Amino acid sequence: MVEIVIYSIIIGAIGGACIAAGASRMFHAPEVQSMGSFRTLGEMNACGGDSVAHFSFGLGFLFSSAASAVAAGALTQDVMHRIIPNWAAGILLTRNKNVEETVQDPGKMAIAGAGVGAVLVTFLNSLSSVIPQKLSDVASGVLVPATTWLINPVMPAVFWLAALDGGKSTGIWGTVLGGISALVSGNAIPGIVLGILIGKTADENGYKSNVVKILIAIVVVMFIAIAYFRGFFNNF
Repeated sequence: MVEIVIYSIIIGAIGGACIAAGASRMFHAPEVQSMGSFRTLGEMNACGGDSVAHFSFGLGFLFSSAASAVAAGALTQDVMHRIIPNWAAGILLTRNKNVEETVQDPGKMAIAGAGVGAVLVTFLNSLSSVIPQKLSDVASGVLVPATTWLINPVMPAVFWLAALDGGKSTGIWGTVLGGISALVSGNAIPGIVLGILIGKTADENGYKSNVVKILIAIVVVMFIAIAYFRGFFNNF
């Protein structure tokens, strides 16, 4: 048990620092090289610089991550891509609401992410190691299906409402691309996030802007490619 805790603290701190700093650096692309998930950037933007929103968003995936750790003995990608960066941002925003000095500061995010990662990974690994096999089987049969309901359709609905709340453009783009994403990949969240991005960019620069045109073209090509390689067109 002591060995698990020591390794978890080290791995959690290193991984948490890297992923939090990488997510923060994405706010400065393309001026600087970024190293993060586009999905993470979109989800953090959706929180609007509100510490409570960041904590709540991460908390929603804590239960699914804990269930996976107990049932399968493995950490999901949500631990690094969703919980750690959002909780790191939430911690920094409790003291300073200026996102440019907190969430968009890779150094501060790395420090906060290291602390969150060390605690979170240690907690999940310790929880997994002390749970008896019978309880693990129960978790696998009961908790995992419950978290599936959280991820789909609860989370897509939350992001869709955020898109509608962002204005007419984000609402329309979020709804259209979310529907296409659900048909093509089975998950509406990527499309809704892209819709929010396109809608907000269009509101700020107008549809005649080259940035908006290029962004729309990239999204169209991306969805066509995903649909092709997933065999979507074979159904017609």
